[in-house]
Amino acid sequence: MTRFLLRRLPSVTLVLLATTVIAFLLPRLAPGDPAAVVAGPGATTAQISAIRAEMGLDQPLVEQYFHWLGGLLTGDLGESYQFHRPVSELIGDRLESTFELTVAASIVMVVVGIGLGVFAGSARSRLSRFTADATNTVLLALPPFLAGLMLVILLGVTFRVLPISGETSVLDDPVIGLQYLILPAVALAVPMSGGIAMLVQSSMDNAWRQDYVDLAVAKGVGRRRITLRHVVRNSLGPAMVAIGIRFGDMLAGAVVIEMIFARNGLGQLAVSGVQDSDYNVVQVLIVGAVVIAVVVQLFTEIAMATLDPRVRLGV
Repeated sequence: MTRFLLRRLPSVTLVLLATTVIAFLLPRLAPGDPAAVVAGPGATTAQISAIRAEMGLDQPLVEQYFHWLGGLLTGDLGESYQFHRPVSELIGDRLESTFELTVAASIVMVVVGIGLGVFAGSARSRLSRFTADATNTVLLALPPFLAGLMLVILLGVTFRVLPISGETSVLDDPVIGLQYLILPAVALAVPMSGGIAMLVQSSMDNAWRQDYVDLAVAKGVGRRRITLRHVVRNSLGPAMVAIGIRFGDMLAGAVVIEMIFARNGLGQLAVSGVQDSDYNVVQVLIVGAVVIAVVVQLFTEIAMATLDPRVRLGV
């Protein structure tokens, strides 16, 4: 495993370096001047220029980039132009909310995706297969924001089953916290589980036609045991890859879901940072999202090799 990580180190480093360049340039392409935002609507041109110089925004872009990159590598994430607080404190204050949502949504996505895929891949009747295929199609066509709005209308307004706005930390009050977490987690996860289910189903259909399954059948092994020990285990590799990819999509979808359910997470912070041209906040959030996605992808490849011995980590 150490050799695998060392072999991947150059490509990972290149991806992260390119991400820092994109994260630095992307907020500056959007209209707006953070110095004008800090100065206020009644500020003069001279005042705005003075604030821009104080913030270091009058320096060449290359110099600004390397100054920010040096701080990033040493743990100095800079200060928010909007809140006048260190970016690390802002992220720390809101990280718990997004972490709870992402973990809950990941659990729902894995359970629903793999469960539905295994059901479809082991179904023998036409009705069961039709039901699974129809469910997968609906999930694939349902974007997270639409799922969120439907859940709000159905379970939050029509029947008033669960709260639809705000949040309570699960660590502070597990019962109330879970009530606030269920709807956004389901809205974020269920639409993404359709792709995972279809991959598991397709892999299982292929596994049922393999020689080792025919050999197990010839030996009189029961269908349930064949399904669990041979077919399902050898079919989870593509699902693991899809889960890793979907995790990155989940971070992006969390921005919209947090807006719909009024959660005070990193998604809300990213939106306010873009609206107020808060470069330091937006840059760090972009880089952080890519770092998490890269780490998850590495763990996904390791997990896939663990599940399927035929897969090697390039060592």
